[in-house]
Amino acid sequence: MSRLSRQLVVFVGCTILVCASVLRADDWPQWMGADRNAKVTNFKAPAAWPKTLTAKWKVTVGSGDSTPALVKDKLYTFGRQDADEVTMCLDAATGKEVWSDKYAATAITGPSARAHAGPRSSPTVIDGHVITLGISGVLSCLDAATGKVEWRKDDIKTAPQFFTSMSPIVVDGNVIAHLGGRNAGTVEALDLKTGDVKWKWTGDGPGYASPVLLTVEGVKQIVTQTDSSIVSIGTADGKLLWKLPFATTGMGYNAATPIVDGSTVIFTGQARGMTAVKVTKTGDTFTATQTWKNATMGTQFNTPVLKDGFIYGLSDKSTFFCVKAATGETAWSDATNRRTTYGAIVDAGSVLLAMPSTSTLIAFKPDGTAYSELATITVSTAPVFAFPVVDGNNMYIRDDTSVSMFVIQ
Repeated sequence: MSRLSRQLVVFVGCTILVCASVLRADDWPQWMGADRNAKVTNFKAPAAWPKTLTAKWKVTVGSGDSTPALVKDKLYTFGRQDADEVTMCLDAATGKEVWSDKYAATAITGPSARAHAGPRSSPTVIDGHVITLGISGVLSCLDAATGKVEWRKDDIKTAPQFFTSMSPIVVDGNVIAHLGGRNAGTVEALDLKTGDVKWKWTGDGPGYASPVLLTVEGVKQIVTQTDSSIVSIGTADGKLLWKLPFATTGMGYNAATPIVDGSTVIFTGQARGMTAVKVTKTGDTFTATQTWKNATMGTQFNTPVLKDGFIYGLSDKSTFFCVKAATGETAWSDATNRRTTYGAIVDAGSVLLAMPSTSTLIAFKPDGTAYSELATITVSTAPVFAFPVVDGNNMYIRDDTSVSMFVIQ
């Protein structure tokens, strides 16, 4: 082989590797999508909504509430099969298994054993790696192409009362996860390639929420709900940057991912309404100052979405609502009781797509003046606790044991 030929082979090989690591604009590689804001841009709403969706395939993946991750033509799922927690890679077009990995999972007892014994944490897929967090705190990194275990951290001996729900986030080559149990935990950053701990913050126990990335004056920080607070931790060194009390009341849970709007953070919880804070930096000190509070519009197991200056969510009273993001004023609240506080809402451009645990896909207009429903379509006879993953007019829906691919025509 000539020198020129060898150089061409190297160039082509490197090009393939680079292209393989680049996400499509509408991949859903982690909890709530690429930017953790539940937005997709390539969905085209039908002129007339169908009464049913066209089913293409259905695959049993094990019990669980975790949302699948979609990267290019592969779908990554996480579930419990008998005594094992199993990660599966499926061909997104056909549902055929590409690979799977499993490990013996902790036996689940109490209320979770009856309805939610499988993992709730969603896989994170980045740079050819798949990150999963099991229901008892087993943190794994797998090769996305083969399923080979690259590293696994299984030394966490405690978990929240209703077990682990947060989905890890990857920032600057570090996997960041909140581990531990009630009242005591650690937020840890582990090297994506090796699993080595880069830094650790010790403090509150984890809630049931997932972190989101906030950047203020060039400083990256993750913001998350703990079991009793809202905390911000610097991604470079693990230092606590600011903290606000957010204790639960009664049967409340800290389960909603905070919303980031520039340097404003909006957070919500059952029976505690919704609060917005502005984060500022003076010298080396960060301060989170409340800008508004809506005392009535809170959520239990729903993270609202921000779209065009309005926040849309499913309330802790089981109704859809809309709040003005600038002021916190309630724009409207739909009177229909959905009989569930579990639900996901996706910003699909011209429509909002909601998926309550009643397994009914609900399409409604992103309208700040009134609730306007476009379609209600039953998608499963089993409960759904995951986000619908939307790719063009293909939709992947995970119920409590299976994943199905539908086409909206």
